[in-house]
Amino acid sequence: MLPRCFIAVVAICLTAFGATAVAGERQDAKLLTASKVLEELLRMPDQNIPAALLDRAYALAVVPDVIKVGLGIGARRGKGVLVVRRDSGDWSNPVFINLTGGSFGFQVGVQSADVVLVFTSRQSIEGIVGGKITLGADAAVAAGPVGRQTQAATDIGLNAQVYSYSRASGLFAGVALDGSALTIDKRSNADFYGRPDVLASEIIRSDAPAAPGPAGGFIAAVQRSVAIAANRGAVSAHTTNATPAAAPTEPASVSPAPKPATEGSLTTYPMEDPTPGTEPPR
Repeated sequence: MLPRCFIAVVAICLTAFGATAVAGERQDAKLLTASKVLEELLRMPDQNIPAALLDRAYALAVVPDVIKVGLGIGARRGKGVLVVRRDSGDWSNPVFINLTGGSFGFQVGVQSADVVLVFTSRQSIEGIVGGKITLGADAAVAAGPVGRQTQAATDIGLNAQVYSYSRASGLFAGVALDGSALTIDKRSNADFYGRPDVLASEIIRSDAPAAPGPAGGFIAAVQRSVAIAANRGAVSAHTTNATPAAAPTEPASVSPAPKPATEGSLTTYPMEDPTPGTEPPR
């Protein structure tokens, strides 16, 4: 018969292993859902993030299934992932984050939405890497423009550090997130990377070890989103800047009237048809 202490140790180990496995599955599912949000965004060119904005993105965050609850005072909360663009142009390993916020005013109901955040400067992301950033206070945030019609004007007069988008009822649109806070989800990062003390700054480093397998799918989805948007932007710019064919400035040449034929001393002229368009008499 096995000693009770041995049985207790085995039980604790199995419980810890099971909890770790479940935690890992949660992070895998979050990465998969975030990838689907980006892929669905690509299928909606009229409700898409403008290419010029993605081209200048320093970081990108996707927070699927943000729950917004309103009963007099509103509140929102969600968990997502963030990647940072490195100097080489590729994207970092994903960092798990939390999004929380509140709003005042009369509101009732529960709503779920997907949120996408585009960070346009190094300064805008420094706070979140350090642990927390409050949108609108630590970094200027604005509802992002959407659609192909805004491609040319996206990088003109837009001075916000973060642009926010939300998808509800199947459509993406800019959304105001002033006062919302982004924080590092330390528990999720520890579970996913297998290190209880892992820091966000370590995860995004260019010399960081490759992330576990499921992270690759999300990074690939980000790369596709940026590449396809850039291609659409190039096509749109080419169409907008195309020079139309110049209209002719001179009238078309007119065939000269038939000249009379001369045969010896006789001159003949072509007969004019008295009834044009009808069959000649037989």
